[in-house]
Amino acid sequence: MYNDNQPGILTDAGVIDIGDLCPDGGQAAIVHLIANYDDLKSQLESRAAEGTPVADAQLQAPLPRPNKILCMGGNYREFGAREPSPMWGFTKRHHSIMGPGGNVVLPDVDANIFHHEAELVLVFGRGGKDIPASEAMDYVFGYTAGVDVSARMPAGGGGRGRAQHAAHLGAQIAPHLLSPCVDGELRVNYNTDDLAHSIAESIEYVAAIEEISPGDVLFMGTNHQGLGAMQDGDTIAVGVEGVGSFNLTVSDPLKRRWPKGVDETTARDIRESAGGPGRQARPLPAE
Repeated sequence: MYNDNQPGILTDAGVIDIGDLCPDGGQAAIVHLIANYDDLKSQLESRAAEGTPVADAQLQAPLPRPNKILCMGGNYREFGAREPSPMWGFTKRHHSIMGPGGNVVLPDVDANIFHHEAELVLVFGRGGKDIPASEAMDYVFGYTAGVDVSARMPAGGGGRGRAQHAAHLGAQIAPHLLSPCVDGELRVNYNTDDLAHSIAESIEYVAAIEEISPGDVLFMGTNHQGLGAMQDGDTIAVGVEGVGSFNLTVSDPLKRRWPKGVDETTARDIRESAGGPGRQARPLPAE
């Protein structure tokens, strides 16, 4: 999606408009494309290679308002330090989506810390319910890059030390190595071979609870060993091998500060605990 939520094909030569192949715009356009991809594929491939230069196009989230944003929790083995735990997950509100270049404003909540969670995000191409793992990959349209912005709440605040906030999606969907950077500092490189539960198993799990529709998304979870604070003035770049990368910025009206770099306390807690992250450190005084 680009400019005024118009659908396009992102190529090395630029952005090729395909609005004539999709009714309406925004989410309805991409859902139509996903649901009818097999019939539209030959027309998409025949489009001229020239388009609007990427520098002149405002790239946006490829799915501006998914019907469902499903998220897996505790779904990595932390580089093999943990055995797979029982599957669990959560949802996010569909209006929380932001696209490339978005600015996340940290809310006025009593959070211990705000974390960036770089994740592989799958996009569903077919709808269904009670999907067995043996058939699950037939329901995947493609993948994009995502960041789940999480506020870690004080112990006793309920849940698994998490407050819902924003979900960011990269500019493109592509058919995986993840690498988040903050102000040019690489926080972690991790691969999906560290998943505690495979993509197919995760689809089976969520589809037993929720009915899936084309254009719904599933955040596959994160490896917590490279998490760090998100704070005012940060620029965060997230890349997924084979999918692409995107940037986002952070602002905080309260100007809260945390130590820069990897949050080693949370990394250790996650390695040693079967539960979700619950960090007790408090923010530094505002500068």
